[in-house]
Amino acid sequence: MQQVQGTAGAFAAILEDGSVVTWGTQTCGGDSSAVQHQLKNVQQVQATGGALAASLADGSVVTWGVRDHGGDSSAVQQQLKNVQQVQTTVGAFAAVLADGSLVTWGNPNYGGNSSAVRDELKNVEQVEGTFRLVGGSFAAILADKSVVTWGDPDYGGDSSAIQLQLQYL
Repeated sequence: MQQVQGTAGAFAAILEDGSVVTWGTQTCGGDSSAVQHQLKNVQQVQATGGALAASLADGSVVTWGVRDHGGDSSAVQQQLKNVQQVQTTVGAFAAVLADGSLVTWGNPNYGGNSSAVRDELKNVEQVEGTFRLVGGSFAAILADKSVVTWGDPDYGGDSSAIQLQLQYL
Protein backbone atom coordinates (compact mmCIF):
# COMPACT_ATOMS: atom_id res chain seq x y z
CA MET A 1 0.00 0.00 0.00
CA GLN A 2 1.27 3.48 -0.91
CA GLN A 3 -1.25 5.84 0.72
CA VAL A 4 -4.52 5.88 2.66
CA GLN A 5 -6.79 8.92 2.71
CA GLY A 6 -10.05 9.35 4.60
CA THR A 7 -13.22 11.41 4.32
CA ALA A 8 -15.77 11.82 7.14
CA GLY A 9 -17.01 8.28 6.51
CA ALA A 10 -14.85 6.40 4.02
CA PHE A 11 -11.29 5.52 3.03
CA ALA A 12 -9.35 5.16 -0.21
CA ALA A 13 -6.05 3.30 -0.43
CA ILE A 14 -3.57 3.38 -3.30
CA LEU A 15 -2.17 -0.07 -3.88
CA GLU A 16 1.36 -0.84 -5.09
CA ASP A 17 0.12 -1.27 -8.68
CA GLY A 18 -1.39 2.25 -8.73
CA SER A 19 -4.99 1.08 -8.42
CA VAL A 20 -7.36 2.25 -5.67
CA VAL A 21 -9.58 0.35 -3.27
CA THR A 22 -12.29 2.12 -1.24
CA TRP A 23 -14.47 1.19 1.71
CA GLY A 24 -16.84 2.79 4.21
CA THR A 25 -19.94 4.91 3.71
CA GLN A 26 -20.85 4.71 0.03
CA THR A 27 -21.96 8.31 -0.33
CA CYS A 28 -18.80 9.69 1.31
CA GLY A 29 -16.49 8.03 -1.19
CA GLY A 30 -16.62 4.43 -0.01
CA ASP A 31 -18.08 3.38 -3.35
CA SER A 32 -15.76 4.17 -6.27
CA SER A 33 -17.35 1.67 -8.67
CA ALA A 34 -18.54 4.42 -11.07
CA VAL A 35 -14.95 5.60 -11.63
CA GLN A 36 -13.00 2.42 -10.85
CA HIS A 37 -12.05 1.94 -14.53
CA GLN A 38 -10.30 5.36 -14.42
CA LEU A 39 -8.38 4.70 -11.21
CA LYS A 40 -5.13 3.45 -12.74
CA ASN A 41 -1.64 4.84 -12.21
CA VAL A 42 -2.88 6.84 -9.23
CA GLN A 43 -0.14 8.97 -7.67
CA GLN A 44 -2.02 10.58 -4.79
CA VAL A 45 -5.48 10.81 -3.23
CA GLN A 46 -6.87 13.86 -1.43
CA ALA A 47 -10.10 14.04 0.57
CA THR A 48 -12.72 16.55 1.59
CA GLY A 49 -15.30 15.70 4.24
CA GLY A 50 -17.31 13.65 1.77
CA ALA A 51 -15.39 13.23 -1.50
CA LEU A 52 -12.10 11.98 -2.87
CA ALA A 53 -9.87 13.12 -5.73
CA ALA A 54 -7.22 10.88 -7.28
CA SER A 55 -4.30 12.48 -9.13
CA LEU A 56 -3.16 10.25 -11.96
CA ALA A 57 0.30 9.89 -13.50
CA ASP A 58 -0.90 11.58 -16.71
CA GLY A 59 -1.77 14.78 -14.77
CA SER A 60 -5.53 14.26 -14.77
CA VAL A 61 -7.84 14.01 -11.74
CA VAL A 62 -10.70 11.62 -11.00
CA THR A 63 -13.28 12.46 -8.31
CA TRP A 64 -16.11 10.65 -6.55
CA GLY A 65 -18.25 10.96 -3.43
CA VAL A 66 -20.60 13.71 -2.25
CA ARG A 67 -21.32 16.05 -5.14
CA ASP A 68 -21.46 19.19 -2.96
CA HIS A 69 -18.11 18.32 -1.40
CA GLY A 70 -16.25 18.10 -4.72
CA GLY A 71 -17.20 14.56 -5.69
CA ASP A 72 -18.48 15.86 -9.03
CA SER A 73 -15.77 17.65 -11.01
CA SER A 74 -17.56 17.42 -14.37
CA ALA A 75 -17.90 21.22 -14.66
CA VAL A 76 -14.10 21.64 -14.58
CA GLN A 77 -12.94 18.24 -15.87
CA GLN A 78 -11.67 19.67 -19.18
CA GLN A 79 -9.43 22.07 -17.23
CA LEU A 80 -7.94 19.35 -15.01
CA LYS A 81 -4.90 18.57 -17.13
CA ASN A 82 -1.25 18.73 -16.09
CA VAL A 83 -2.26 18.95 -12.43
CA GLN A 84 0.72 19.47 -10.14
CA GLN A 85 -0.96 19.73 -6.73
CA VAL A 86 -4.42 19.18 -5.24
CA GLN A 87 -5.47 20.57 -1.87
CA THR A 88 -8.76 20.51 0.02
CA THR A 89 -11.06 22.13 2.50
CA VAL A 90 -13.93 20.27 4.14
CA GLY A 91 -16.06 20.70 1.01
CA ALA A 92 -13.92 21.81 -1.95
CA PHE A 93 -10.82 21.05 -4.00
CA ALA A 94 -8.21 23.34 -5.55
CA ALA A 95 -5.76 22.12 -8.20
CA VAL A 96 -2.59 23.91 -9.29
CA LEU A 97 -1.80 23.29 -12.96
CA ALA A 98 1.64 23.17 -14.59
CA ASP A 99 1.08 26.57 -16.22
CA GLY A 100 0.53 28.20 -12.80
CA SER A 101 -3.23 28.51 -13.13
CA LEU A 102 -5.65 27.19 -10.54
CA VAL A 103 -8.93 25.25 -10.82
CA THR A 104 -11.46 24.97 -7.98
CA TRP A 105 -14.63 22.92 -7.57
CA GLY A 106 -16.98 21.80 -4.83
CA ASN A 107 -19.02 23.78 -2.34
CA PRO A 108 -18.59 27.54 -2.90
CA ASN A 109 -18.99 28.16 0.85
CA TYR A 110 -15.80 26.15 1.41
CA GLY A 111 -13.66 27.70 -1.34
CA GLY A 112 -15.02 25.76 -4.31
CA ASN A 113 -15.63 28.96 -6.25
CA SER A 114 -12.58 31.17 -6.84
CA SER A 115 -14.20 33.42 -9.46
CA ALA A 116 -13.93 36.52 -7.22
CA VAL A 117 -10.12 36.25 -7.28
CA ARG A 118 -9.66 34.49 -10.64
CA ASP A 119 -7.77 37.44 -12.18
CA GLU A 120 -5.27 37.34 -9.32
CA LEU A 121 -4.65 33.58 -9.53
CA LYS A 122 -1.81 33.56 -12.01
CA ASN A 123 1.59 31.94 -11.50
CA VAL A 124 0.36 29.94 -8.52
CA GLU A 125 3.17 27.99 -6.88
CA GLN A 126 1.32 26.45 -3.95
CA VAL A 127 -2.16 26.27 -2.44
CA GLU A 128 -3.26 25.30 1.05
CA GLY A 129 -6.72 24.84 2.52
CA THR A 130 -8.26 25.11 5.96
CA PHE A 131 -10.24 22.11 7.12
CA ARG A 132 -13.08 23.05 9.44
CA LEU A 133 -16.41 21.31 9.85
CA VAL A 134 -18.41 24.46 9.28
CA GLY A 135 -16.27 26.53 6.91
CA GLY A 136 -13.19 26.53 4.80
CA SER A 137 -10.96 28.66 2.65
CA PHE A 138 -7.88 28.50 0.46
CA ALA A 139 -4.66 30.50 0.32
CA ALA A 140 -2.50 30.50 -2.80
CA ILE A 141 1.14 31.59 -2.87
CA LEU A 142 2.06 33.16 -6.20
CA ALA A 143 5.45 33.30 -7.93
CA ASP A 144 5.98 36.88 -6.72
CA LYS A 145 5.41 35.52 -3.16
CA SER A 146 2.13 37.38 -2.72
CA VAL A 147 -0.84 35.54 -1.22
CA VAL A 148 -4.40 35.33 -2.54
CA THR A 149 -7.20 33.99 -0.33
CA TRP A 150 -10.84 33.06 -0.94
CA GLY A 151 -13.62 31.06 0.66
CA ASP A 152 -15.32 31.55 4.00
CA PRO A 153 -14.07 34.88 5.44
CA ASP A 154 -14.53 33.57 8.99
CA TYR A 155 -12.01 30.80 8.27
CA GLY A 156 -9.23 32.69 6.53
CA GLY A 157 -10.88 33.47 3.20
CA ASP A 158 -10.44 37.23 3.67
CA SER A 159 -6.85 38.35 4.23
CA SER A 160 -7.39 42.00 3.25
CA ALA A 161 -6.57 43.30 6.76
CA ILE A 162 -3.04 41.85 6.60
CA GLN A 163 -2.36 42.00 2.87
CA LEU A 164 0.64 44.32 3.33
CA GLN A 165 2.27 41.88 5.78
CA LEU A 166 1.73 39.01 3.37
CA GLN A 167 3.82 40.78 0.74
CA TYR A 168 6.93 39.96 2.78
CA LEU A 169 6.73 36.17 2.60
